[in-house]
Amino acid sequence: MLRVDGLSAWYGDAQALREVSIRVDEGEIVTLIGRNGAGKTTLLRCLMGLHDTYGRTAGTVSLSGEEITGLAPHRRARSGLGFVPDDRGVYATLSVEENLMLPPMHKAGGTGGPEPWSLERVYETFPKLRERRRFPGTKLSGGEQQMLALARVLRTGARLLLCDEPTEGLSPLIVQQIGDILREVKAAGVTVLLIEQNVHFAATVADRHYLLAEGRVVESLDNDQVREREHELLGYLGI
Repeated sequence: MLRVDGLSAWYGDAQALREVSIRVDEGEIVTLIGRNGAGKTTLLRCLMGLHDTYGRTAGTVSLSGEEITGLAPHRRARSGLGFVPDDRGVYATLSVEENLMLPPMHKAGGTGGPEPWSLERVYETFPKLRERRRFPGTKLSGGEQQMLALARVLRTGARLLLCDEPTEGLSPLIVQQIGDILREVKAAGVTVLLIEQNVHFAATVADRHYLLAEGRVVESLDNDQVREREHELLGYLGI
């Protein structure tokens, strides 16, 4: 589904990513773990084509075998990439339903990919959003905002979600709900690349994990390795 080869990125003269190469297979959930400042968010911004606002990049990005390196962000979105930023990007003055109806729906990549989620399907999966559908974004809790951000991207028909720390600052109960939603998203045929500091949570939802340090991929780990080394990884991450 996603292949990244030799991706480097700079902010001015400061290099944030150093020849990062990763792959995410169709139907997988893969996490990026690493300390703050390791380059995780920069990597997602590069994949979405947003880093050009901040600096320059090198390397290639391919989606389902087609190189998208030179595409603008809106064209990458139409190709099937969906970005859920760490600030959730909820429009505060719009209602929940207006936020959901805002992005266009499209069938990314033609036939064979996941269908755009209907409003009714969103409300079935996220019943809290149905209850809050007339509420403005400013009246939602952090967990509700995260659900809205995920649901809005699923409405577009994205086949690969790029999620930046969806559980940050949320209660354990809401974290569990986010995990259930990610598993349902995977079952629906959507692939996920996830930034996550909570390695215990990551091991419950993901298939594989990449460890980033100082802008490089230093290890690729499976779930058994994450569980065996959880204490070591938590110490490494400073948690």
